[in-house]
Amino acid sequence: MPTCTNKGCGKSFDEAINSDSACEHHPGAPVFHEGLKSWSCCTKKVTDFDDFLKIPGCAVGRHSIVAAPTPKPAEPSSDASKAAAKPVTVDANGAETYGKATEAHSQSAETPIAKPKADAAPAVKEEDLHDAPDAKVAAGSKCKRNSCGKEWTNDASRSEECVFHSGSAVFHEGSKGWSCCPRKVLEFDEFLKIKGCKTGKHRFTDVQIPGVSEVVQCRHDWYQTPTTVIISIFAKKVDKKETSVVITNDELKIDIKFLDGKVGKFHTALSQPIDPATSKFELLTTKIELVLKKANGINWATIEPNDSVQSWTTFGTAGGVGTVGGKVPLVAGDVDLSLLQKK
Repeated sequence: MPTCTNKGCGKSFDEAINSDSACEHHPGAPVFHEGLKSWSCCTKKVTDFDDFLKIPGCAVGRHSIVAAPTPKPAEPSSDASKAAAKPVTVDANGAETYGKATEAHSQSAETPIAKPKADAAPAVKEEDLHDAPDAKVAAGSKCKRNSCGKEWTNDASRSEECVFHSGSAVFHEGSKGWSCCPRKVLEFDEFLKIKGCKTGKHRFTDVQIPGVSEVVQCRHDWYQTPTTVIISIFAKKVDKKETSVVITNDELKIDIKFLDGKVGKFHTALSQPIDPATSKFELLTTKIELVLKKANGINWATIEPNDSVQSWTTFGTAGGVGTVGGKVPLVAGDVDLSLLQKK
């Protein structure tokens, strides 16, 4: 049977019994802002991506298999060519620098700004979690692995292959993807179609491992300014005394302990060096927010080093707003162009 392409529906339907009230969907577009997720056509807002997918449609109509039109990209501003360049200096090695160069930053320096806990819980990967052989599964239950959605039919479902994402959803400056694989898209419908990067068996139940704390996949988002990178890790009911945040010049290590005993982890190398002494973080009610001070003015394409990135972020063509594909980048005054990746 065909699958309805209306936003927020995604159900299989029989055209013979399709009607004007068969489909509940969202006529608007998805909206993601400061950790909140919603649809432009209705008022309900949630913080969890799974809850966002469950928001019931606010309009009814017939099921459809016609794909929604893709909006055309905006034309670059004609004022971009008026951007003024900073004075350029060239050192003995031929390195060009815009404006005043910053002092060399030690790559080996490490300045933790929060003491790590000695007994961090071992992490459990999604691909290591499996249903018990005798687990009871209710009819119609869906696979709990990200981007799968397969429904339980009978015991044969246990042995079927599952294609899924082991990471969490990442939304950044209009791009959408998964933390476990490099592909990024702009349209939400295309994000839902990104094929999983891991294979295994379906998991229809919540798996508990004796002696090991349950690991929660905490979603995160980030943006940047010419001098800082701001990262938000969305986590509620965090045990502030047992949560560890360590920031060094080239790495983040965040071990989260929740009040209910569950744990979360966000460990990553950084794509560019930072100044840990002037960086800071704050444990808020619904998230952990980090403000990382850049050690240079280079714009970040990703948080972590990633050789497969093909498009780099620039700071607009006529202002300080981050855009993708800017024709005339406004380079920060302390950028040493010898550090930029050569193509």
